Amino acid sequence: MGRLNPMLDWNNPADRDVNRLIFSSLVRFDSRGLPQPDLADSWGVSADGVIYNFTIRSNATWHDGQPVTSDDVLFTIELIKSTGSLFPQDIKDMWSQIQVRQLNDKTFQFELPEPFAPFLDYATFGVLPKHILESVPADQLASAEFNLKPIGSGPYKFDRLLTSGGQITGVVLVANEDFYTQPAFIEQVVFRYYPNSAAAFDAYQQGEVLGISQLTEDVLPAALAEPTLSVHTSRLPQMGLVFLNLNNPSISFFQNENVRRALMLGVNRNIIVSHILKGQAIVADGPILPGSWAYYEDIEKIAYDPDAAIKLLNEEGFIFSAGSDVRSKDGQPLTFTLVHPNDETHTLIAQAIQSDWALIGVRIELQSVAYDSLVNDYLTPRNYEAALADINTSRTPDPDPYLFWHQSEATGGQNYSQWDNRTASEFLETARVLADFSERARLYRNFQVVFTEDMPSLPLYYPVYSYGVDVQVQGVQVAPLYDTSDRLALIDEWYLVTRRTLEEQTTEEAPTTTP
Repeated sequence: MGRLNPMLDWNNPADRDVNRLIFSSLVRFDSRGLPQPDLADSWGVSADGVIYNFTIRSNATWHDGQPVTSDDVLFTIELIKSTGSLFPQDIKDMWSQIQVRQLNDKTFQFELPEPFAPFLDYATFGVLPKHILESVPADQLASAEFNLKPIGSGPYKFDRLLTSGGQITGVVLVANEDFYTQPAFIEQVVFRYYPNSAAAFDAYQQGEVLGISQLTEDVLPAALAEPTLSVHTSRLPQMGLVFLNLNNPSISFFQNENVRRALMLGVNRNIIVSHILKGQAIVADGPILPGSWAYYEDIEKIAYDPDAAIKLLNEEGFIFSAGSDVRSKDGQPLTFTLVHPNDETHTLIAQAIQSDWALIGVRIELQSVAYDSLVNDYLTPRNYEAALADINTSRTPDPDPYLFWHQSEATGGQNYSQWDNRTASEFLETARVLADFSERARLYRNFQVVFTEDMPSLPLYYPVYSYGVDVQVQGVQVAPLYDTSDRLALIDEWYLVTRRTLEEQTTEEAPTTTP
């Protein structure tokens, strides 16, 4: 922890948790990934999906009492594009293509170069006060005094840092009594920092804190057994899957959709989730995250069924030749290499898949590589046969799966399987330019049906995130996460149940940092 500034917290979850409470964004997203008013109380989209007009709440003020204006929004966008911000380059590029116009003190306009329905994902940046920061050169933003004494417009105000031995050990926030909706019920929130989840759990047991930001696998069983700790588990915006290279002539059998389905039927995902991931995941059935407004509840669920897999392979002519334990057809054996990340968890998953597929007559060789190498040396150049990998869509609540499955992304993009399905691509093309959520949902439903029928790659699991809050703290809502800081999205609605008088009620909900 060290820089309480939303321009600088992209890779720092500990700072982002605090910033989430100090700073406001134009819009926020609810648990289903639908945009909701935040600093902007309303917005409109032109019929062609290119122009967005926003209006800032008339009663929105900074913590120093100054009004929040459209000037602040325009100033913040310029900072996002600057070399001083830590935003990814693709986001900087996105904002560089958008025309931003101030209409008056409280309204402004964005003009996109073309319709792009997921645009509101980009409107979740923390807005900064121009009147305080305009004198700071962008390249000196990281060292600005503001970062240790921030002024925002969110539900909590910065009060002070906690230090020990010259190190920052925590942050104290107090409720913003002038917050534009209603003041938070809990008057004070103290963030304390610990080196890992075990140390934070120990602090909870010693009565130092009332919450733990993440319960990792090593402390989760003890946390679940703690009678005064409520453990909340939420789906992360990630999916583990096996990419199949559909355009590699040496493994042409991947082009057979029944072979792909047999491989899916042959993986015991329940064992992967329960034994290897210790229950910290949900079995995945498709390419859109459950809990999203676009998720199709009635998507076909393909259960583990090795007998059905064997039947499919037999029907496709993949049979055992004399003395072989590997199926083949026309002299081509069902054998290929699965490249996977070299960490312990992915290695165990790869080994489990290897054992499962051996039972249906498919032999795979395992190749262990560093994750960066998996992406740069295998997936990106399409230099692989099958790959165990993760799709991470953090901070993009819009469910648009275009980048991973559209035809145009097969060469040079992130459609690593090189899936070439025109029907699916048309659904994705249309859905990402429409503003109507119900029509987009219909198109994504159709897309999910086509995906499951064709099974271009094999979804395995969606990881989950567990955190703990003492039973004294009420009103905590569990919802799918699009960022780990989302667990604090409704903290202004939390409240304490204690015997103390109202004047004494405080909390020490204490997210922690991990190594």
